[in-house]
Amino acid sequence: MTENQSPEDLGQQESFLSHLFELRDRVVKSVLAIIVVFVCLVYWAPDIFHLFAQPLLQALPAGGKMIVTDVTGSFFVPMKVTMLVAFLIALPVVMYQLWAFIAPGLYLHERKLILPLVISSYTLFLIGMAFAYFLVFPTVFKFMASYNAPLGAEMSTDIDNYLSFAMTTFLAFGITFEVPVVVVVLVRMGIVSLAKLREVRPYVIVGAFVISAIVTPPDVLSQLLLAVPMTLLYELGLLIARLYVPKVTEEEATPTP
Repeated sequence: MTENQSPEDLGQQESFLSHLFELRDRVVKSVLAIIVVFVCLVYWAPDIFHLFAQPLLQALPAGGKMIVTDVTGSFFVPMKVTMLVAFLIALPVVMYQLWAFIAPGLYLHERKLILPLVISSYTLFLIGMAFAYFLVFPTVFKFMASYNAPLGAEMSTDIDNYLSFAMTTFLAFGITFEVPVVVVVLVRMGIVSLAKLREVRPYVIVGAFVISAIVTPPDVLSQLLLAVPMTLLYELGLLIARLYVPKVTEEEATPTP
């Protein structure tokens, strides 16, 4: 502490440090929650990976198997999958810690808005992953496997490559299913008007197909399975956003006599 520091500067410094310590404590609690869930699940890591790989295993021809090209792949890949599952299970705890950290700095109406958004975001992300696992994976894998028979090629996939593909697909569909939340936030915060979002609908549809072409495998079927839900979710977001249009915006839109 220096002599020329004012009481206000000291108070701001102490406040910053207290927030920093609180952030550290909440990050530690979040990490511990993930580790505890992971430790509880690690015994069943092979079973979890088998369930994780089930869509591909069912699409393989008779006698088809997954392969391991890395010496440590058979150990670390199931561990990574188990860690992913542990993170998803512990995510409510992580989100609560984040909520508890930022809540004191929010107004009451902002707290009422953020809590439903957090819950809906988590739910929609899980729905997006479930959509990819139960519908997209079986459809794409069977579609791809049908091309191997005429070529006389044997379909064998390395477990590490499958993990990378699945993680990318899960992330893509999880984020895609957040579109309604993004639309509601944009309208509720007054960043973009509902009329403007309706106006740019054609560009959103084109953007959905461009994004799906980038993040999905190079086949039309998987691109449609991402682009079509994204478009429908955008429309759903527009419908829900009608309930969250700020009153200020409505008053400003009314011409004064």
